[in-house]
Amino acid sequence: MEFFTLSAGVSVHVWDTRDEIPAPAGSDRESRPCLVLLHGYLETMYIYNEFVEALKNRYRLIVIDLPGHGLTDSAPADDTGRRVNTMEFGAQVIDGVLDKCGVQKAFLAGHSMGGYITLQALRSIPERLEGAILLHSHPLPDAPEKAKDREREKALIEAGKLHIIAAASIPKMYNEENLRACDEKIRETVELCETHDPEGIINSIEGLRTRPDQQEVMLHPPVPLLLIYGDHDNFLPLETVAQFKTQFPAVRYQLIPDTGHNSFIERPDATLAAVTQFIDAQVR
Repeated sequence: MEFFTLSAGVSVHVWDTRDEIPAPAGSDRESRPCLVLLHGYLETMYIYNEFVEALKNRYRLIVIDLPGHGLTDSAPADDTGRRVNTMEFGAQVIDGVLDKCGVQKAFLAGHSMGGYITLQALRSIPERLEGAILLHSHPLPDAPEKAKDREREKALIEAGKLHIIAAASIPKMYNEENLRACDEKIRETVELCETHDPEGIINSIEGLRTRPDQQEVMLHPPVPLLLIYGDHDNFLPLETVAQFKTQFPAVRYQLIPDTGHNSFIERPDATLAAVTQFIDAQVR
């Protein structure tokens, strides 16, 4: 069921599958593990449509539009009047949504930008989490050149070019060999960018540009943490993951072969297997 709720002082668009699947005879619907899915930059909750359909018989799924994206509002203005969708604010929203949905503890899986918020949640609300999954994400802050790129992107969006940016950047998230097979999903993602408030995306870019270094969380994760990665990812290259494996040995790693930045779309069966194996190992 989709609905709107107030969390951290803003209206949040939520999809909760709790009542979509009848509980098996003799069992308690609430006994199922709960998995919260967080989308990436320029995406909406609907990026996970197929993933939810594949998982909702097994888990309770909660999916949201992150602040500034889709139908969810941006963070309230700070003392200077600026509205910045920080990673910390994203974690506050997750905390509030769990309260509104009556969930004490959940697994959290975040794609790209959603992974940054997942790492912040590991710092801010570890008591609410049973485990966490990074889908093609990492703990590093923006490098100086990337921060400059974000400023240029903000200027383009202010000039009314959000849809052009989406059409150019979203296909780069896929392994080139998967573009034809994923063409419909790519088109859908670009078209759904029409639901974004450009100002909300600008507020999110500023949050991305100023996000903190989360390497300490990766070094000492408070709950089991899995990083899922691809071998054709333009944004998280294999060399970087190899460094992570040495630097952050407490993290678990799972390669999904022949994928770019969106393994859960490019090779859903393999990604589903990695996710379910990880979650089920924690709840036995």
